[in-house]
Amino acid sequence: MMKNRQRGISFIGILFVGGVLAFAGVIAAQVFPTLVEFQAITKAANKAAEGSTVPEVRMIFDKAAAIDDIKSIGGKDLEVGKEGDKVIVSFAYNKEIHIGGPAYLLLKYSGRSK
Repeated sequence: MMKNRQRGISFIGILFVGGVLAFAGVIAAQVFPTLVEFQAITKAANKAAEGSTVPEVRMIFDKAAAIDDIKSIGGKDLEVGKEGDKVIVSFAYNKEIHIGGPAYLLLKYSGRSK
């Protein structure tokens, strides 16, 4: 008689898939706060674009940064320009996440006001 061969994933396969999912979860848990901070920076840049002079724009951004607990960038790091009669606030910064040993994940964020 022919025996039916069982099909499916082995215990080693389950451990491997579980390890990969756990690693991805740890990385995602470290990346998520940087995405939330990026959203707060974008919101603060849009608010700061309401200013009319460069020092005023930076002051408005710094006040919004203090409220939203923004640590990655400050008012002095903003690039303020004009397009027509509209003030445009641009920003760019890097965020490093330590993975383990000598390995880091580098996230580059940039944006501008609307």
